[in-house]
Amino acid sequence: MKNGLLLLLSIVVLSVSTSCNKVEGSGGGATIKGLIQEQKYNALGNIIAEYPGSDVDVYLIYGTADQFYDEDVKTSYDGSFVFNYLQKGTYTVFVYEDDATQPSGKNVVKQTIEITEKDQVIDLGTINTRKI
Repeated sequence: MKNGLLLLLSIVVLSVSTSCNKVEGSGGGATIKGLIQEQKYNALGNIIAEYPGSDVDVYLIYGTADQFYDEDVKTSYDGSFVFNYLQKGTYTVFVYEDDATQPSGKNVVKQTIEITEKDQVIDLGTINTRKI
């Protein structure tokens, strides 16, 4: 009886302590959305075309503890993307663009966002990326 009561009390304490400390990530009601616009450049560095970035990978990092992405989506035909069901907290959205000056040929375009309300919708607007 005494061991059963101790076990039950331990489970209740563990449940309460973990349920009160929600961190960034899925399971909430907030949304981050935006558009990817690709800009095509010529050899002289002039923009020669702009178009929606369709089928582009967009990445989301929960919190600030690491730099590895936690979630990713592909843009739609019109360049739009959405991350739904997010908790309050800090997030980083990033996408890769072409960059001939980098050894990898890629550069990171990123934005850090703070969700402060449980049903908040954050519209990042248009994110321009370079295409060579």
